[in-house]
Amino acid sequence: MAIILPVICVALLVAADQVSKYYAATYLAPIGTHNLIRGFFSLTYVENSGAAFGLMQGGRMFFIPLTIIVLIAVCFYYISLPKGGRVNNLMRAALVLVMAGAIGNFIDRVRNGYVVDFFHAIFIDFPVFNLADIFVVIGTFALVILMLFFVKSPAKEEKV
Repeated sequence: MAIILPVICVALLVAADQVSKYYAATYLAPIGTHNLIRGFFSLTYVENSGAAFGLMQGGRMFFIPLTIIVLIAVCFYYISLPKGGRVNNLMRAALVLVMAGAIGNFIDRVRNGYVVDFFHAIFIDFPVFNLADIFVVIGTFALVILMLFFVKSPAKEEKV
């Protein structure tokens, strides 16, 4: 029963990611870019066949098995976390974000051969990204903070 909530959360996040990419491909691709705040933030359609920041372009056959391995590892880590505790619950939430983001971009790679990106933070000249990327980054950042400052070992947590 306890696995139903995270599965629903992952499914909802993946659905949000896929719907946003559908709208980007349908309405943004024909025009390329739509400025939301000129010189600051825009929606820019990009087909990224590489990893984050456009690294390793054309690495589809590398990323598909890598994503499967990472998802399996994340699932095992999720299941291995002790029940209860604020830190463990926060770690579970972070892992849900990582899983949802990985699955969202995985779907794109399998279906299209590339990942649809469309958020563009012009003011810092940041590479174009999508919701799945946001989920992975926030989840990973949260995991790092939790593991560095609140967890003594993967199986034990400090009382917070």
